[in-house]
Amino acid sequence: MVATSATSSFFPVPSSSSSLDPIGKGGNKIGSTNFAGLNSPPNSGRMKVKPNAQAPPKINGKKVGLPGSVDIVRTDTETSSHPPAPRTFINQLPDWSMLLAAITTIFLAAEKQWMMLDWKPRRSDMLMDPFGLGRIVQDGLVFRQNFSIRSYEIGADRAASIETVMNHLQETALNHVKTAGLLGDGFGSTPEMFKKNLIWVVTRMQVVVDKYPTWGDVVEVDTWVSQSGKNGMRRDWLVRDCNTGETLTRASSVWVMMNKLTRRLSKIPEEVRGEIEPYFVNSDPVLTEDSRKLTKLDDKTADYVRSGLTPRWSDLDVNQHVNNVKYIGWILESAPVGIMEKQKLKSMTLEYRRECGRDSVLQSLTAVSGCDMGNLATAGDVECQHLLRLQDGAEVVRGRTEWSSKAPTTTWGTTP
Repeated sequence: MVATSATSSFFPVPSSSSSLDPIGKGGNKIGSTNFAGLNSPPNSGRMKVKPNAQAPPKINGKKVGLPGSVDIVRTDTETSSHPPAPRTFINQLPDWSMLLAAITTIFLAAEKQWMMLDWKPRRSDMLMDPFGLGRIVQDGLVFRQNFSIRSYEIGADRAASIETVMNHLQETALNHVKTAGLLGDGFGSTPEMFKKNLIWVVTRMQVVVDKYPTWGDVVEVDTWVSQSGKNGMRRDWLVRDCNTGETLTRASSVWVMMNKLTRRLSKIPEEVRGEIEPYFVNSDPVLTEDSRKLTKLDDKTADYVRSGLTPRWSDLDVNQHVNNVKYIGWILESAPVGIMEKQKLKSMTLEYRRECGRDSVLQSLTAVSGCDMGNLATAGDVECQHLLRLQDGAEVVRGRTEWSSKAPTTTWGTTP
């Protein structure tokens, strides 16, 4: 039954001849047309008109037929002169226009759904990490994450700021711990560290910037960890241009544990060591350590002093102390404007000596050496010593920065 219905939809089957009587043999009705009483002589070849024929009524200007009132019919001779077309393969084929229309409709609907998936490939560098979530590479020991340089992360020279670079380093460090499955409820703490109220704090950071990325560039950041002494951990970073593979930044840091309740340094417990040691990479630091001693500045040895620096609420992390990157901004607050305009920061070494909280008030001190401040554009390399301290004189961060002349840049307008 189903097969017959399906076949009839494409190959119409004519009705049996027994269901229709020829004209003049019994007065049967075809549809609603009554042929009774129409007896035409054979081979007359003429049109017959009923004596009681009436003009068909009109509705809205159109003729409307009534049942049983068909007045003009063709005779047998006329009908027989045009026999029906013989049944052939061609005239039994389905209506291809209807089939083609159905196929076209299905195709267009499928194409619309396909385009809504937004599968279209973007730049090849973004396909490596399309959502910016990062991934583990190199036998599970190196974490890699891509970052696109945004318009709000660049300075007046259209290059990324040192704070932007440092934020990328910090972000990959935390995401490395998270992706490895070692992130407890604390900020970068493993489950065993969380149980023992331990957190990581950085004690030393060394950064070398070979080239700053610009707006729209995509950078690839690799990071990994190694052992540093008995109770420390070293974390290294390598930043490259995602398109060219060119090395942009290298950085190395040393971290130790601190009890977040007592704010005292702690040894690494064996339970914690068992969590982190499988992820240690046996390799040399990505940078040769700068072993030069950092100078302690005071009011007499400093060339520039900026006082009254206070942290904002947004400067605090979840451990309720000032974010490490914020210290860099404070250090540069006392750097002379001429250096910031004419020079670019190419290396930095920091020693973190004390944390500060939201109620702290700080001073930033800077001493400049090796240049003529009146001719910074042609001064070549410049070295600065820095100190960030609390109002009572307690040291927070010591630092040293090295600068080189900037290349000439074009002045760009701002968006109205």
